[in-house]
Formats: sequence, structure tokens, C-alpha cells
Amino acid sequence: MTTVVTGGSGRLGRSVIAGLTDAGHDVVSVDRAAASGLDVDQLAVDLTDPAATAELFARLRPDAVVHLAAIAVPFSAPERTILATNTALAFGVMEAAISAGVQRIAVASSPTVLGYGAPNGWLPPSFPLDESTPPRPWHAYGVSKLVAEESMRMLARGTGDSVRFAAFRPCFVIAPEEWEGAPTQQGHTVRERLDDPALSAPALFNYVDARDVSRFVAVLLERLGDIQNAETFFVGADDALARHPLAELLPRFVPGSEALASGLTGTQPAFSSAKARELLGWRPQYSWRCELADIPTDTTLSRSNA
Repeated sequence: MTTVVTGGSGRLGRSVIAGLTDAGHDVVSVDRAAASGLDVDQLAVDLTDPAATAELFARLRPDAVVHLAAIAVPFSAPERTILATNTALAFGVMEAAISAGVQRIAVASSPTVLGYGAPNGWLPPSFPLDESTPPRPWHAYGVSKLVAEESMRMLARGTGDSVRFAAFRPCFVIAPEEWEGAPTQQGHTVRERLDDPALSAPALFNYVDARDVSRFVAVLLERLGDIQNAETFFVGADDALARHPLAELLPRFVPGSEALASGLTGTQPAFSSAKARELLGWRPQYSWRCELADIPTDTTLSRSNA
């Protein structure tokens, strides 16, 4: 299978490319600029240019597309820029891929579509959060990802089952080098996020190893024909990025969540990946309790159970 990965030069893109290559895909990375250390074909293309994007896909005619390209951090650019860029990227890539005859398209979304952290308060119907939790984004990044999901569903309705789509919402991604102390996307190390719960609280203590996301993407592309079209999946670790149960931590940072969070016991995360396990047979393999085994913790979780 020939697979195009947009945003392949990014933190998650590099791991997704490695995972797809290991799974036997012939991968082409498409980004604004080539990156060192990627042992696949790389093309530098401005994917916000509809003509350039259409020409790229018409020339490559891949079997599958994994769309990761985006302004990846909320508030890292003006809100108008984030909304315009990310929505144009998602729709433009999917439109060009369909026109080129691509039959499998996976689109990266984000847990931020749910709207946690809203300045005026936020409470979900229940914990753990899953794909049925109503989306209520409050910033341009979250809205742009919800628009990407809705664009996917719109296009799926227009193409029927001739094109298979899915969206996935990876939790806070930790790349392999970040376990060794490299800064995470927010500028803190993993250890610092564990030492100070206030650093992980804005993401509700969610995380996922980039290698687990790469495995998920490979399984998703393989199984797209076996599941309902245009499904959406959360992709996260089976534990929280916290030393203490979220029943204790969430009420400190999410006002009014005491009763809702009371059922999150032990190492249970705020986000559920049960749908990916049930429909795709995927489950995460990595946990901070294994990758940072020297950090003392009140509970233990072996990788085989993660």
C-alpha cells in the first residue's frame, strides 16, 4: 500500500511514518519542508494551495492518506490563522485525495473538540470521556478539528462506501525522545508534568505514546473496510499522566467535577479508548510507569496490561 502522510516532518508524523513503514507501507511524507532522519520519500508542498495539492495527489495517486498537517498547538498563532489554516488543510487534502481516487483516508482530530478548559467552566455528562461526549470547543484549534471531522462525514455521505474515512483524536502525544528528557509539545519535560499536576491538568492528565498512535494508524488503515464509514476514535494511554487517582486530582482543577470524577479509580484515565479496542482490536502498549520506571508511584502498571 502506498500511503501519503501529510505533516510527516512533525513530532507525531515521524513516529507514524516509522510505524507504517514497519507495517509494510510505501510511505511518502508531504510537508512544508523535508526533515532529517526520515528514510522515506519526502515532498515539500504548500498544502494550503488547492492547485498544488490537487497536482500532488493526481501525480502520486496513493492508496491511502493519513492527514496530520496542521498548526498543532492552540493559541500558537492568531485564532483566525489557526481556524483558516487547519480547516483549509483538512478539506483541501481530503478533496484532492478523493479526486485522485484514494480509497482510504484517516484524519487527525483532537480531544480538544470536547471543550475542556473553557474559561467560563466546563463539565461533561460523565467520566470517562468517550466518542459520545458532546463536543463544545471554545478556541479556534478545537473548532478547526471539529470542522475537519464534520468535513470528513460530509464527504463520506457524498462518496458513499467508495472511499473509507475515519478520524482519530490522539491524546497528549509523547514522542520516544521525550521519555529521555526532551521537552514535550508544551515545553515541559514528562517528569515536570508529573511533578506539578497543574502542568498536566489543562489536558485532563491525558497522554499517549507516539508509537502507540503509529500502531493505531496502521491498524486503522488495514481495518477501514471492516467498520462503519467515517468513525471517530479516541487514542490514549490506559492510565493517566498522574501519580494520584483522577478522582482526587480533577476536582482541584475542574470545578464541580467531584461527583463525576469519583468513579475514576486507581490509574484510570479521563479518556476512554474502549471503542478502538472493541472495533479495531487496538490497545496501547506504553505507560509512563514503564518508561519512567525509576519514578516512585503508589500504583504499578505493567506494559503488558497498559
